[in-house]
Amino acid sequence: MNKPPVETPADLRILQARWVRARLALYHVLLACALIGGWYLLTEPVLLSPKAALRMAFFFGRPLEVIKVIIEWFISGKIYPHLAITLCETGLAFAIGVVLGIVVGLWLALSPIVDSLLDPYITALNAMPRVILAPIFVVWFGLGMSSKVALGVTLVFFIVFFNVYQGIREVSPTLLSNARMLGATNRQLLHSIYIPSATSWVFSSLHTSVGMAFVGAVVGEYLGSSRGIGYLILEAESVFDINTVFAGILVLTVFAVFLDLVVTRIERRMLRWRPVQSQTQ
Repeated sequence: MNKPPVETPADLRILQARWVRARLALYHVLLACALIGGWYLLTEPVLLSPKAALRMAFFFGRPLEVIKVIIEWFISGKIYPHLAITLCETGLAFAIGVVLGIVVGLWLALSPIVDSLLDPYITALNAMPRVILAPIFVVWFGLGMSSKVALGVTLVFFIVFFNVYQGIREVSPTLLSNARMLGATNRQLLHSIYIPSATSWVFSSLHTSVGMAFVGAVVGEYLGSSRGIGYLILEAESVFDINTVFAGILVLTVFAVFLDLVVTRIERRMLRWRPVQSQTQ
């Protein structure tokens, strides 16, 4: 007679972690249902009078109408060209901004003289509200995709740059001294110490950068465009179609969360070498 398998402490921890994740996912669903339910009750003549419910619906829309607009967009195919443009602008702004932020962050962090020279200019550019550059980019690059990508790059770049810069500067001087005593070259220090140190900081900045890339694309479409989710929202605002406005916002939010989940998956794969917190204590 076969004996039942004995559960090890590691198996119990895995089961407990899965149970915690499942319970948290359930809470997320319940919270979303509660928010949508409250939205519905406040915009329909259920809790409020018909006049008050109509006033609330004018400002916040009706959830059923918003869902109806989204379904109609996807069934008719109207949203696909606009969504493709916005996602393309977001992806390009995100990729270019991340690469530039990593390269410039490494360069300045490892070059004290250049860092001292450019530090006041970097600080001044970071303090500048980048959204006000959008009209200038329209003049420089036109109403096409380039102006939206340029605006998104300015929003993503500084987030990644400062995280990479800080990650390099946080490297322990003792660790660097020991590595140099063992004969490590500058290239070996870069690959074995500096880049691994900055990697965690880079991924922590990517989650914010995804949202900023979307902001750059949508704000650029607001200022001048004939395609994109931002254009659909602006077109709906011009005729006070609040349901379509919220539909566009909801679509943008869903895709932004999806891209953030993709970044999280990549982060977990690339940072497997990083010890778990319980292992470091």
